[in-house]
Amino acid sequence: MFDDAELTPAGASGAIAARISQALDLENNSAGPKPTTSLLRRRSPLANPQQQLQTLESVPLEGDSRRDRFANRADFAARLQQHGWPSLRPATLEIFQINVGKLCNMTCRHCHVDAGPDRHEVMSRDTIEVCLRALDQTTAHTVDITGGAPELNPHFRYLVEECVQRGKHVIDRCNLTVLLIPSLQDLPEWLAERGVEVVCSLPHYRQFNTDSQRGDGTFEKSIEALRRLNAAGYGQGDAKRRLTLMSNPVGAFLAGSQVKMEQEWKAGLLKNHGVTFDRLIALNNMPISRYLEWLEQSGNLKRYLEVLVNAFNPATISGLMCRNTLSISWDGRLFDCDFNQMLELPVQLAGDRPATVHDFHPDLLAQREIVTARHCFGCTAGAGSSCGGAIE
Repeated sequence: MFDDAELTPAGASGAIAARISQALDLENNSAGPKPTTSLLRRRSPLANPQQQLQTLESVPLEGDSRRDRFANRADFAARLQQHGWPSLRPATLEIFQINVGKLCNMTCRHCHVDAGPDRHEVMSRDTIEVCLRALDQTTAHTVDITGGAPELNPHFRYLVEECVQRGKHVIDRCNLTVLLIPSLQDLPEWLAERGVEVVCSLPHYRQFNTDSQRGDGTFEKSIEALRRLNAAGYGQGDAKRRLTLMSNPVGAFLAGSQVKMEQEWKAGLLKNHGVTFDRLIALNNMPISRYLEWLEQSGNLKRYLEVLVNAFNPATISGLMCRNTLSISWDGRLFDCDFNQMLELPVQLAGDRPATVHDFHPDLLAQREIVTARHCFGCTAGAGSSCGGAIE
């Protein structure tokens, strides 16, 4: 696509992304379905993370009133305290999650990144080099590469190669349709040769449910991409070619039983499409960004937040991904999780030190208090929800 060896100055990232978008014709539906456009392009007030946080906090929920015996029920920090967590602190760092940019060939209705072909934030080669040096200072065993569509970053393959050479387990969070872009069609074999786990978004094993969330034509393209991954050895029970599907509800309700869904998904995809995969992870939709917009427009916001608050499960707290994961943004800033990253809630270090990968202090990071807000109920509801699926 582009020369992987090209060094991209941080200030030129936008220009690089624009070149990629134009060269691959990402705005065209043939590159990927687009049931909507980004909040940023539409100049929606919700494009501002502060507006998202204010919107969530302004929703009156049962138990908000101090006269209510369930006072502070909708206050996430208070709920933690009630269950023996006066503050939320990190556990051992296991996962280095790198968001290499917001450029994407799709614009799904539920996207928490507000990604799309018009988003020109991409991680530069310089920042990737700094990320690798920071990774070398940690004991993280997994590098989770996400976006946007991470494969569209011109340095994606370089990053994967470097992490594999370091003996890390590498995850590529893939939207599937990107694998059909002509210049990327060798990726299934390329990833298989390096033992990269591919975690693919597929809301449902039925066409209607998937297309209604991700756009007409998504399901057909996704099945074709899954067949190509199967042909490369993925989804056959080989630990070095693990194919994981990631499902999130198509509506304002919690994810179902991950175990039952996996059985149903496996049977349905094999019977109807001859496709196999290794495991399924189920996530709750986080009430931020474009999913927040949908909740507001459909009149479901208050009800969905009540569902999350009422389904608070204290057994999920110790396993929250913000405790074992560090999230790095395209420009090198550090966050407790990908959702905090999208809400511009950076890691808080003692002494107000800058929280960036350019000024990386593992010891200080280990002492930090994790930043929380009302959206965090999305990770503690029901069986819990994380980038690795259910927590319990």
